[in-house]
Amino acid sequence: MAVRINPSILTADFANLEHELSRIATADLVHVDVMDNHFVPNLTFGQRMVESLQRVTPLPLDVHLMIDDPDRWAPGYAQAGAYSVTFHAEAATDAVALARTLRDIGARAGIAVKPGTAIEPYLELLPEFDQVLVMTVEPGFGGQSFIESTMPKLGLLRDAVSASGLDIWLQVDGGITEETIAIAADAGADTFVAGSSVYNQGEPASQIALLRAAAQAHSHSG
Repeated sequence: MAVRINPSILTADFANLEHELSRIATADLVHVDVMDNHFVPNLTFGQRMVESLQRVTPLPLDVHLMIDDPDRWAPGYAQAGAYSVTFHAEAATDAVALARTLRDIGARAGIAVKPGTAIEPYLELLPEFDQVLVMTVEPGFGGQSFIESTMPKLGLLRDAVSASGLDIWLQVDGGITEETIAIAADAGADTFVAGSSVYNQGEPASQIALLRAAAQAHSHSG
């Protein structure tokens, strides 16, 4: 299966974002963490920043909304041009209706679950989504340690997606390094968010290549 590396700009230099985006041109998508200081105890940026990024990014935007009331706010990110918009199951009032709205606008619709949220209630809803994000840290801050106990969720999702024949990306976000990306790929993930391990460990392009090779070596196709 295809392996996607989506660097998070949460650890990039915000004063030089256009340059920081150019440094990850070999990635697949740019992961944009939107936090509202309510759903998570951190504040990043909102729709205007996403609109600005959209004008200068060489890659599609993979927007992750860690916000309250995504039913109200998520469609605006799709309208701003985001390729993929992921909202949290724990915050949405009607996840299926919201996903359909995002798709109608033209974005891929993603649903995210925190480490403590069970995935089983969402398995029968998989056809409504283009991506499922299994958080491998508690959402809110970069640089946290990978929570390996989240991996059984990926196994359930991979089995369900394989059985369905649907094109649903299985994403992990949090604590992704060369070591943990192999664990997540083994468990069934194919789309990987990496922040600190891309921007804080040397040349981003080299780090992306290392992560991609580690994931491909352990992916379900190889």
